[in-house]
Amino acid sequence: MRSVPMICSAALLSGLAAGVSAQQPAPMRMVVPTAPGGSSDILGRLIAENLQQRLGQTIITENRPGAGQSVGSAHVAQSPPNGQTLLLVTVSYTTNAAIYTKLPYDPVNALAGVAMLGSGPLILTVHPSLPVKSVKDLIAIAKARPGSLNFGSAGTGTIPHLAAELFAESAKIDIVHVPYKSIAPAVTATVAGEVPMLIGSTPSAGPMVKANRLRALAVTTAKRSPYLPELPTIAEAGVPGYDVATWWGVLAHAETPKATLNRYNNEIRQILAREDVKARIVEQGAEPVLNLSSDDFTALIKTEIAKWRRIVKERKIKTE
Repeated sequence: MRSVPMICSAALLSGLAAGVSAQQPAPMRMVVPTAPGGSSDILGRLIAENLQQRLGQTIITENRPGAGQSVGSAHVAQSPPNGQTLLLVTVSYTTNAAIYTKLPYDPVNALAGVAMLGSGPLILTVHPSLPVKSVKDLIAIAKARPGSLNFGSAGTGTIPHLAAELFAESAKIDIVHVPYKSIAPAVTATVAGEVPMLIGSTPSAGPMVKANRLRALAVTTAKRSPYLPELPTIAEAGVPGYDVATWWGVLAHAETPKATLNRYNNEIRQILAREDVKARIVEQGAEPVLNLSSDDFTALIKTEIAKWRRIVKERKIKTE
């Protein structure tokens, strides 16, 4: 007879535990398609930490590096479209879509923009020994010596590479690509004079400019950078319409409910407005982006993919 109440109690406790479990949603995930420690990882964890507080739901940052960020991107594209899995991307998402023809996901339609986090310029730099002081000087010397001016990059298909290819196409000059394994050795090579020209990010090339080991000619964005106000844009310095930015953003499965995307967009923009968060983004050479909706960001990504695909095709760029 004593066993009956014990069984009932066990069943009651089991039911209560199940009820508590049902009230606690599974943790969300912020997938970072790069290894820990870089700018993507830093910003991914920063946004996940703050978004967790605002949503009242645990968000786990999960690094899934590999294959030029496509491993992590494919994982999110194949996840349930319930808004529980987010992806931290950079401008490389759009350049990869242009350079790689057989990705394990559709970069145009499989994922949707949630929010852009920050955007900043690259810097057009030259070795001090090159006798140029402006973008017009650089174009003039390149036209006078077609095919003799080399430029370094972080590798084939990276944003420093494609930004330089767009510059060459827009300025109608013939310059030669010299790929390195990453941006660090490319900067080192330019400082050493192995290559006379490099378009690099503010964190990578900026310190060498300040040390007078590289000469900065212009920034790549359509508007001047508030952090480098003395530098003209490439567009105003002689190449009208030129505009390239490096950026970070958050994506989700394209079939995620629109209301969910809009809610996340609003929450993230409020996070970006905080001074402490802004300071972390400024460290990456960028500014917080507070005025893009989810739809705006999705449209921007599609526009950039189309732009880089055109450059890859017209410049006959192939992975090595």
